[in-house]
Amino acid sequence: MVQRRARKAGIRTKIGCHTFRATGITIYLTNGGDLEKAQQIAAHESPRTTKLYDRRNDVVSLDEVKKVVF
Repeated sequence: MVQRRARKAGIRTKIGCHTFRATGITIYLTNGGDLEKAQQIAAHESPRTTKLYDRRNDVVSLDEVKKVVF
């Protein structure tokens, strides 16, 4: 259902329920949330599982991109 609605909205990136889970956990942690609380919210047994959904390190700043010089 999520993928079908994403396509209708013009989103071509693969998206699913886990996308929303990762977004929620990442935003919570970015705003100062605690990993242990995020683990509880997500109902994960292990903090390692919760860390898999943390996308904070996936963001590359423009300053980093500017370091690529040819």
